[in-house]
Amino acid sequence: MAVTALISPAELRDAPAILALQRLAYQSEANLYNDWSLPPLVQTLELLRDEFSHSIVLKAVTEKHIIGSVRARAVDGIGQIGRLIVHPDHQGQGLGSELLKRAEGALAEVSIFELFTGTKSEANIRLYQRHGYRISRTQELSPTVLITFMQKSALNPRR
Repeated sequence: MAVTALISPAELRDAPAILALQRLAYQSEANLYNDWSLPPLVQTLELLRDEFSHSIVLKAVTEKHIIGSVRARAVDGIGQIGRLIVHPDHQGQGLGSELLKRAEGALAEVSIFELFTGTKSEANIRLYQRHGYRISRTQELSPTVLITFMQKSALNPRR
C-alpha cells in the first residue's frame, strides 16, 4: 500500500521534527552495526540547521506529520544525496524512492549523483541499485562501520 505524502522543501522550523525522525529512522542502522555513535544519531540541531544554508532539504508530510526527508547538494559537479529517511511505519511503500527522485530532480547541472550507505545495509543498497546506482568504493567510517559509496550518471535514463 503506497503512502500518500506531500513532498516539498523543508523550512528551518522543520529542523527539530526532521532531527527526531532521523534519530528514529537510524535506530535500525545502529542495531545492525551495534554502533549508536553513527553521525545521523549524534547530529545536533545546530548542525542540522546549518545544513539548510548549503543543502536542499526536502520533507514528506502526511496528516501534518513529517514522515520522510532527504538532503541534496551540488559540490564540484557531483550531486551529493544524503540522509534519506522514512518513518519506520511507512517504509517499503515507495516513499524513499520518491524522495530520492525528487532530490535528484532538485540538483541542476551535475554530471554524477553520489550517495552512501553502510555495507551491511542490503535493503538500502538494493533500493539504490534499482534507481541506477552502482557501487563505486568503500570506506571505513569507524572500526565497526564500513560504508559503500554509490554513483550514477545524471544522464541516466532511469532518473
